[in-house]
Amino acid sequence: MTLLLAPMEGLLDATLRDVLTRTGGIDRCVSEFIRVTQTLLPERAFLRVVPELLHGGRTRAGVPVRPQLLGSDPVCLAENAARLAGLSPFGVDLNFGCPAKTVNQSRGGAVLLDEPELIGRIVAAVRRAVPAQVPVSAKMRLGFNDDHRAEDCAHAIAEAGADELVIHARTKAHGYRPPAYWERIAQVRASLPAGARITVIANGDIWNVADAERCRAVTGCDALMIGRGMVTDPGLALAIKGLGGVPWQQIPPLLLAFWQQVSVRVERRHRAGRLKQWLNYLRQRYPQAQAAFDELRLVHEPAAIESWLQASQIRPPITTEPIPALPAELAHSC
Repeated sequence: MTLLLAPMEGLLDATLRDVLTRTGGIDRCVSEFIRVTQTLLPERAFLRVVPELLHGGRTRAGVPVRPQLLGSDPVCLAENAARLAGLSPFGVDLNFGCPAKTVNQSRGGAVLLDEPELIGRIVAAVRRAVPAQVPVSAKMRLGFNDDHRAEDCAHAIAEAGADELVIHARTKAHGYRPPAYWERIAQVRASLPAGARITVIANGDIWNVADAERCRAVTGCDALMIGRGMVTDPGLALAIKGLGGVPWQQIPPLLLAFWQQVSVRVERRHRAGRLKQWLNYLRQRYPQAQAAFDELRLVHEPAAIESWLQASQIRPPITTEPIPALPAELAHSC
C-alpha cells in the first residue's frame, strides 16, 4: 500500500514533514501550496516552501516531496511548473481542493471545481510544460457547494494527462466536518474510462488503522493520503502497514527535533505557538501530550520551552545529525 502525507497549509510544513517522516511508513509527501498569480516566480519562492529541493527533493529520512502549485491561469501555471521542473522535483502537484475563503476569492483551490473545463486546461498546460518523466498530479475535493460535477472534474484531470488524482471526500461546503464521503470516491473512480492510466488516491478522515481499511474497502483505492491523523499519531503510517506504531517514549525526541528547527525557521514570537499547535493534535492520541500541553500552555519564552524539552528527553534522539539552517534569504516566519 502507498501512503502519502497530505499538504496542510499553516501546519504541515517542511519542519513537520521532516519530523513525521522520520518515524517511517510514509512513501511520499506533498508540500503546502505555492501560490501562483500573474508572475513567474523566482527559484527562491519554490525553495522557501520546499527547502527539500536543496537536498535532492527528499526529507532527511529520504522521503520524496512533491511541490504543489495553486492558481487559475493555465499559461502562468505552466511557466512556473517549467521553472520548478528545473529544480528536479519528484513531480508537480496542482491544488484544486483548498477550501480557504481568501484563496477561493482569488480564484484558487476548490472554487475551480465549478469549472472543470478550466481545470482540464490547467492540467494539460502543465503536462506539456514539464518533461515527460516528471509526474503531474492533482488534488481535488468532491466539489464546491455540491458534488454534482465531481465526475466532470476527475475526467478533465485524467484526460489532460495527469498521472495521479487525490480526492478529498468532501466538498468545500463540508469543510472538515465528518463524515468523509468515501463512497463518492468509489463512484468517481468507477466513472473513469477503463483505459484511464491515472491512479486515484483516497483522502479524508483516516484517523486509525480501521479507518484506513474501511477507506480502502469502500473506495477501491490502494493508495491513501493521510494528514491530520498522522499529525495526531506519528505512528499511524507504520500501523496501517502492520509495522507497529510509535509509543510515547519516541515522541519527546521528535518534539525536540521539531523545536530545534522551529527555532531556526520561525520568528521568536511565534515559536511557542508552533509547538503548542502540534501538542494540541498529539494530546488526542497520547495522555502524556495532554500533560505536556497543560504544562506549557502559558509558557511563551523560548528559553523556558527549550529547557522543558531538554528535561523531557527519556531516550536518545532518533537522529543526532545537526539540524541544517536554511540560507538566510530563504528563512521565513510562521
